[in-house]
Amino acid sequence: MQKSFNGANIHIVGMARSGMAAAEVLSALGAALTLHDAKEASALTDAIDLAERLGAKICCGSAAYQGIEGADAVIRSPGVPLGSPGLAKASALGIEIIPEIELAYRISPAPIIAITGTNGKTTTTALTGEMVRRSGRNTFIAGNIVAGNIRLPLVKAAFNASPNDCIVAEISSFQLESITSFRPKVAMLLNISGDHMDRYSNIEEYALAKARIFECQTDDDFGLINADNPAAMRCASAVRSRLLTFSRSHKVCRGTFARGTEIWWADEDGERFICDTKNMKLRGAHNLENALAAAAAAVAVGVEPSAVQSAVDSFNPPEHRLEPVAEIGGVEFINNSMCTNVDASVASLAAIQRPAVVIAGGKDKGSDYTELV
Repeated sequence: MQKSFNGANIHIVGMARSGMAAAEVLSALGAALTLHDAKEASALTDAIDLAERLGAKICCGSAAYQGIEGADAVIRSPGVPLGSPGLAKASALGIEIIPEIELAYRISPAPIIAITGTNGKTTTTALTGEMVRRSGRNTFIAGNIVAGNIRLPLVKAAFNASPNDCIVAEISSFQLESITSFRPKVAMLLNISGDHMDRYSNIEEYALAKARIFECQTDDDFGLINADNPAAMRCASAVRSRLLTFSRSHKVCRGTFARGTEIWWADEDGERFICDTKNMKLRGAHNLENALAAAAAAVAVGVEPSAVQSAVDSFNPPEHRLEPVAEIGGVEFINNSMCTNVDASVASLAAIQRPAVVIAGGKDKGSDYTELV
């Protein structure tokens, strides 16, 4: 889907990673830019340097939303809530507000596999991307993913992609909140559990934000849901595309399921073997679910089982996610610092399968910690 931004007066709210990536792309597309951020200039040094190189106007601090009434469209960075003053003002004036992922979809010539869920997004995104890449297709791993050297904003992947490429993107609920036409070829919902209760009033509101990933799909697309996660399956009614499911506990009608360590595909034509996870370096039942999800998405876009198997055998745990660091005196040290909610913590501890000393901390997001006590 293409849309011309040449000569358009575009305002971007939020000068963090996604916002600045959008600025670079829109500048290359010929837009006139104004960038807004509520932070003071002293906290935006690098962003301001880039904005000045792009010839953009900058409004920050007490003047953060000055002139936004003159925008043809406003690009919203995912970290900026919809109720923030600048976005509220633009909305009241009838100015179109475009999330960064929506902008990416509008300019992308390549299909997008979009992956959301409370837990497992980064691992599943990187593994799915590796499966598609091993099929011989040029693949961009992008979106809300930060793992080692992988930190490509979706809008940049979309700008650089060609029609025969594939983009595999990690997508957060924040990014989905104000979409109007974002339509991935494969939309995946891995699971839903309590998280971000500091942003959403309850888990139902959070689930509705996640389920928007299916909202603009048609019957030419695929919607993929974890059949073992009841909260995710309650979102199945939102799927307008061809529904696929994955399960490590039972056979599914259409999608992938586990048979011991093996991953199988089922559909109206019967069953077929896809790969064996016995040599997979990812630990735990939750990572078998991630592999099932990745395999289902890969098969849906035409990846052969041999490429799936090759990726499963060679894939290393992403940085900060049950990542082995060292073994000293018989004690294994594991970096799991991206484990940021209760369900992920419980699943990670179950995967270790030996006595563990846990060093934990971080931000309270309004979760119930009973399972960890």
